[in-house]
Amino acid sequence: MNLVIVESPAKAKTIKKYLGPDFEVIASYGHVRDLVPKEGAVDTENGFAMKYQIIDRNEKHVQAIAKKLKEADALYLATDPDREGEAISWHLYELLKSRRQLGKRPVFRVVFNEITKRAVQDAVANPRELSYDLVNAQQARRALDYLVGFNLSPLLWKKIRRGLSAGRVQSPALRLICEREDEIEAFASREYWSIEADAAKEARRFTAKLVEFEGEKVEQFSIVDGERAATVHQTLEQAAGGKLKVDEVERKQRKRNPAPPFITSTLQQEAARKLGFTAQRTMRVAQQLYEGVDVGGGPIGLITYMRTDSVNLAQEALDEIRAYVTERFGANHLPEQPRFYKTKAKNAQEAHEAIRPTSAYQVPKEIRAHLSADQFKLYELIWKRTLACQMAHALINQVAITLSAGEGNLFRATGSTVAEPGFMSVYLEGRDDAKGADDDEERMLPEMKAGDLVDLLAIRPEQHFTEPPPRYSEASLVKALEEYGIGRPSTYASIISTLQDREYVVLDAKRFLPTDVGRVVNRFLTEYFTSYVDYDFTARLEDDLDAVSRGEGEWVPLLEQFWKPFKERVDHTEASVKRSDVTQERIDETCPKCGGQLSIRLGRNGRFIGCTNYPDCDYTRDLNPDKAEADAPELIEGRTCPLCNSALEIKRGRYGKFIGCSAYPTCKHIEPLEKPEDTGVTCPKCTKGTLQKKKSRKGKIFYSCSTYPKCDYAVWDEPIAEPCPRCGWAVLTIKTTKTKGSSKVCPQKECGFREAIAEEPAEDAAESESA
Repeated sequence: MNLVIVESPAKAKTIKKYLGPDFEVIASYGHVRDLVPKEGAVDTENGFAMKYQIIDRNEKHVQAIAKKLKEADALYLATDPDREGEAISWHLYELLKSRRQLGKRPVFRVVFNEITKRAVQDAVANPRELSYDLVNAQQARRALDYLVGFNLSPLLWKKIRRGLSAGRVQSPALRLICEREDEIEAFASREYWSIEADAAKEARRFTAKLVEFEGEKVEQFSIVDGERAATVHQTLEQAAGGKLKVDEVERKQRKRNPAPPFITSTLQQEAARKLGFTAQRTMRVAQQLYEGVDVGGGPIGLITYMRTDSVNLAQEALDEIRAYVTERFGANHLPEQPRFYKTKAKNAQEAHEAIRPTSAYQVPKEIRAHLSADQFKLYELIWKRTLACQMAHALINQVAITLSAGEGNLFRATGSTVAEPGFMSVYLEGRDDAKGADDDEERMLPEMKAGDLVDLLAIRPEQHFTEPPPRYSEASLVKALEEYGIGRPSTYASIISTLQDREYVVLDAKRFLPTDVGRVVNRFLTEYFTSYVDYDFTARLEDDLDAVSRGEGEWVPLLEQFWKPFKERVDHTEASVKRSDVTQERIDETCPKCGGQLSIRLGRNGRFIGCTNYPDCDYTRDLNPDKAEADAPELIEGRTCPLCNSALEIKRGRYGKFIGCSAYPTCKHIEPLEKPEDTGVTCPKCTKGTLQKKKSRKGKIFYSCSTYPKCDYAVWDEPIAEPCPRCGWAVLTIKTTKTKGSSKVCPQKECGFREAIAEEPAEDAAESESA
């Protein structure tokens, strides 16, 4: 018997199907070891020796592997074909060896880019040894992240606020978002006007834009106020006399080529643009499609490995795609030769493939019934993009018509039509920050020739204002991270989620906005650790790690080169920088109360302007006057404080709006803005109150006793009026999960009672479909 180790049970199930009875496939459930989570896990004094320990939750999985290994003749390590996958295999190998559970069994490393029968069987038939270059690159990356985190985070606690943390690649990403916000705040909007003409030829209307006035070219800021626009408008109307003359008709045809197949970053960008997926959601669904979905006849991997920066496609994939396109669309939709794309990413793993369907003949619509909604959407996106990348170019007919309104006054109308759709009949790439229709949307113009006169219906001056650069969306942030060389394909999703988890940024209307704490942390890092959040420095470090993975560099000298100047900078900052230097940002304004210096300061509820002579002077004001006005307390008519009879107000605090006494701080009465919903379930702890539905400070629903703070009983899940049959004390709650469905559960962990709730059978097929 041969034992094969993969990361996930879904992947194990798919691979087992292809290997037959001589192979047992078992999952490690991801990483089995990690650094000891305390200081000294990376010994900087002894060659950066790394101290690992088994991850608690995976101990049982390691034991299961060891138990199966006793029956095995050989061990095959089949984790993912990247740096992290290689590290998982190495950690497992080292762990089994240190516990003397490996014995003399041969150990093989097998890698495959897709989970199909041919790919899996070929990999097992042609194994290799563990790649210590990849392992060392991963160790170096992990050590760098640890050294930065364990040294910078305590410094942030001392100089800003407890609980903060910094990361090697997250910090430059935070800088990108903060710098964009600085640009937006510093942006001065400018007014400008455009002049457009509504015209018609034989009842067919079209629009033309003024491009030349009185012999002068019209630029963006040629007309900057309404008075000038009115003058130009009047002059043009008089000169035109109700007609525009066609001076020139220019026709040309251009080719548009398809976009290359997906790599990790472009998949995340397109899924954000077209499907509204976060980077994390995209990668989670892609993992499911890669590991295997049962589409009838057992699970099968539907796409190739989703962490890649290569746009290469295997020859057999190219042959199959071309065959499918010929059958489905006709040979005229194929170029004479397959299309090959050049990888833009630095140090791309060219041995890998782009993200593609494992078979072009797995048509999304035909397997839709076997996929979840998210799986279908993402698979269809990948399938269409892959097909389109090998199809014929599109031909676009473009026409530009120049029309005159008297001497020296020219308007231009442009239009385009799709002559031959080619690849566009399958897929068209999305765009960031698109306004209006796509460039290639059909905009037909009436047939015209030089010398024609067309009817002038109206001349319209249009007022505009320049706009600041847009905040980053998930798609544009991933694109920027890739362009700057910050992180690698496998890390983009975790970079974004880490920034959100640390509450350094928030998503507002699908755009990233830095929080006040995020901006203070960024200012501290850019001022005192400039080189370590520098984009070029971060990119060079990634290049050095890639060189290690190719065997072109040594990992310990790389760490030595980084560590010494970094540690010196940490020690110097800790000794010489005061907390006030970091949390206060002086502004060119004096205090109206005492004449002292004002500064932007960080408080419990964010940044504000305050006097530097505090506590002798207590002058403060909101950083944003408009926000302060919006947040001003709102008086509640007809109600008074139950404690002191003062008026009650709706106030805004750190965790949202609430009702409070206007006599604060003399009277500290507060109550929630919305009355909690009563469940009617008697509290099992005090038996006097009932359990009420409430929201936590972070917006999460929970249920607690109505007599709080006298009774502090609380549960996360919805309670029901049934005592636990096992412990007899707590009331049961209803818990619903994707894997186990709905169950009645005892909230006491020591009890552990759980009983599945049987679903009522649907009365008919229609009701079942609706459900």
